[in-house]
Amino acid sequence: MDVAVRAGVSVGTASKALNGHGGLRSETRARVLAAAEELGFLPNALARGLLRGRSFTVGLIASDAVGRFSIPVMLGVEDALSAGRIAVLFCDGRGDPIREEHYLRSLLARRVDGIIVAGGQTDPRPPIGSGLTVPVVYAWTPSTDPMDASVVPDHEGGAYAAVAHLLGVGRQRVGHVSGPQQFRSVELRAKGVFRALAEAGLQLAGPGPLYGDWSEAWGRQAAAILLRSCPELDAVSCGNDEIARGVADGLRDLGLRVPDDVAIIGFDNWEIMSAHARVPLSTVDMSLHEVGRVAAGRLLQAINGAAVHGTQYLPCQLVLRESTGLQARSGRPPGPVARPSP
Repeated sequence: MDVAVRAGVSVGTASKALNGHGGLRSETRARVLAAAEELGFLPNALARGLLRGRSFTVGLIASDAVGRFSIPVMLGVEDALSAGRIAVLFCDGRGDPIREEHYLRSLLARRVDGIIVAGGQTDPRPPIGSGLTVPVVYAWTPSTDPMDASVVPDHEGGAYAAVAHLLGVGRQRVGHVSGPQQFRSVELRAKGVFRALAEAGLQLAGPGPLYGDWSEAWGRQAAAILLRSCPELDAVSCGNDEIARGVADGLRDLGLRVPDDVAIIGFDNWEIMSAHARVPLSTVDMSLHEVGRVAAGRLLQAINGAAVHGTQYLPCQLVLRESTGLQARSGRPPGPVARPSP
């Protein structure tokens, strides 16, 4: 009744405006909602959204069952959207297409303004749907459709920066140990390693890039392989932090010291692995929080009619610790390592 009095309408008209019912003129509905705001009365969010054709909600579908990569992305999304009073509806697809389809339909039924898809791996994935009525942005895992909006870390640039750092602290014989060769991120990181070495006039130490599991066990095996083929090895660039910990253990078992004899740098900055290793690991942080924040920004652009298509590569950050002979600190990698968006 207070809202009706303030707006100069009947109680019935105020009720219809606040609940989004009835054939009211837009001016009348706007006057009622303005009165409600002046009085501190909070109408139903969906009713308010009718004025602008928006629900002020965004769906986030994640397929990373563990949450190691999707949770930092989700936090970045939430931080970016909460300032605009936009709620994020989180859905755990667990990498199951049937579950994803269920959540997609549920989100569309709730009239979300847009959807962010956060994958569980770096290989491109098929689009979540076709002919959708809302914009979609892919974070961490890009879409296979080059016209879709995707935001991903610059894996090649991060690996380039890692090896540039090793060379910068005086290392000359650098080996590379990574995960399964079929992964796109593995290919890109190896490319960055080769580029940094080539620019310095150096070749990769050992028999070539060593590909195996994403595990400490593989890192220990790879350390022995590298030393057999290159006894003068003085640095190792690793595809992730688990491998880097294994390499460190393998070198230690063979009587070498980290970083005195061999410097090691990992990738991912998974702190339970990198910061708490026996010798804390220098590593590459993929800035996943920033990936989520930028993805949310691109989604808002699309919602507001200014969609940007294609893949955007975000710079990684070096996090330097004792395994490369430096005290812990973090910062942007040296030089231009981020590739421009197509």
